[in-house]
Amino acid sequence: MMQTVRTTITLDEDVAALLARVRGEQSLGLKKAVNLGLRQGLPLIGKRAVGRPFRTRAIDTGRYLVDVDDVAAALAIGEGEGRR
Repeated sequence: MMQTVRTTITLDEDVAALLARVRGEQSLGLKKAVNLGLRQGLPLIGKRAVGRPFRTRAIDTGRYLVDVDDVAAALAIGEGEGRR
């Protein structure tokens, strides 16, 4: 048998509004709606985002030495002349 825990929480306004909407749409009491939301949401906390990780494309500048004050030249080397 599952033991219940009684507690008091303070909800942010946006969370309270979502909770009220779900309760209205699904005709749920407060206890059931909160437990449902926590059961569905807590397992998602801390999981890695779905999808491919972002990778930064590296380029070989070779013998190019770019004046860091000349942004256009640096971009032309990094992105190619056609991207100007």
